[in-house]
Amino acid sequence: MASTLRNIHGKRSNFQSEFTGNGGSKRRNLHDDTDQNVIGSEETVYRYLCPVKKTGSIIGKGGEIAKQIRSDTKSNMRINEALPGCEERVVTIYSTNEELNHFGDDGELVCPALDALFKVHDMVVADTDHDDGNDDDDDLGEKQTVTVRMLVPSDQIGCVIGKGGQVIQNLRNETNAQIRVIKDHLPSCALTLSHDELLQIIGEPLVVREALYQVASLLHDNPSRFQHLLLSSSSSMHQPGAMLMSAALTSSHRNYAVRRDIADAREFCVCFICPAENVGGVIGKGGGFINQIRQETGATIRVNTSETDEDDCIIVISSKEFYEDQSPAVNAAIRLQQRCSEKVGKDANDLAISTRLLVSSSQIGCLIGKGGAVISEMRSVTRANIRILQKEDVPKIAREDEEMVQITGNPDAAMKALTQVILRLRANSFDMDHGLVLLPTSFPYIPQVTESSSKSKYAKRDDHSKLNSNSKRRNYVS
Repeated sequence: MASTLRNIHGKRSNFQSEFTGNGGSKRRNLHDDTDQNVIGSEETVYRYLCPVKKTGSIIGKGGEIAKQIRSDTKSNMRINEALPGCEERVVTIYSTNEELNHFGDDGELVCPALDALFKVHDMVVADTDHDDGNDDDDDLGEKQTVTVRMLVPSDQIGCVIGKGGQVIQNLRNETNAQIRVIKDHLPSCALTLSHDELLQIIGEPLVVREALYQVASLLHDNPSRFQHLLLSSSSSMHQPGAMLMSAALTSSHRNYAVRRDIADAREFCVCFICPAENVGGVIGKGGGFINQIRQETGATIRVNTSETDEDDCIIVISSKEFYEDQSPAVNAAIRLQQRCSEKVGKDANDLAISTRLLVSSSQIGCLIGKGGAVISEMRSVTRANIRILQKEDVPKIAREDEEMVQITGNPDAAMKALTQVILRLRANSFDMDHGLVLLPTSFPYIPQVTESSSKSKYAKRDDHSKLNSNSKRRNYVS
């Protein structure tokens, strides 16, 4: 395999990926008038993970730096809001695949997205230099170590790995960078697209820059089949001008992306089973906490009192929304999770929580998948125990057409699992499962938690619950 390497300002190497998982690497240039807020199947896309504390260096006051990058490179850039507990934000950079921009000292032509990727990377590294107080340029290349992390769809990562790992090994040998593809312990920002894999490059600044160029060139030549779904599956985007909005609400060549009928919005609902003793914490003194979450997220949050039993009550979080927009209900549910959950750890050093959700029987299949594939994947990715309880194992507070999803794990794992579950339910509600999840071909075996007793801890439903099964949803109080 040829592996002639370019210098940092020279031409790209001749690394040849034998990867054909995306239908081949040959590309055609499209000249149609496509929407800048929709990623075309023939465009080049990079998703760079920027540490939360470094995002100011690429956004700037009022979004001026991000606006300048877009203007200078003629590319599109979106900076996603960080998910709770995630220390990185996804910077999505995309453009035509045509090589129009001059890059490096010799003016090599590259696509606008690659040009923008390096402007972002250089700013993040420069911000790291400033934080470290390293003003000695002579020592910069010898002493400093930098890390680049990118999200890459699983149908595209093969071009970086190569047959038998040959391409990635050649990249390591020629650049002297540590290059890894990580499939486990992904950041929570990857969970909205569970088919993502994490590409990580570590080394001295010039070494990492060289390796990043080689990797970016391979990704440019081998687009993912699913990249047109990346923006619609993301959370809110940061646009220049310090405004948080989704792609579908910005200017567009397509009228449907600008003019949307609110009647077409759908209500999405998350239904927690909350221990009765936790309700006070959910509401807060004088309703302060629940009102704060309502105000900050825009979600409707209701506490059901008409069907509260001795042990549990229902907390329903809902909002009317469009699929491509940030979800107020998802945001509020994640923020309320710990207050709606039961602590199950034995002591402070063994902290674990149990989160319970009620899900319509008509939707539960999207969480199981064929042969249990989806639930196995969620367990593997999040490291949480996720169970689906039916019939007599469901608390009597549930309706006859509902089943219970139980998530158990440490707070971080439980939060990631809840994010997986509710995003899949939301996608199912909008008939958009294909836009959210690409299931892998195989799954690691995840052992099930053994029940200490076959007897359910919940009482069987009585006739009263059956009488209510055809009634309207529930009565609530704020």
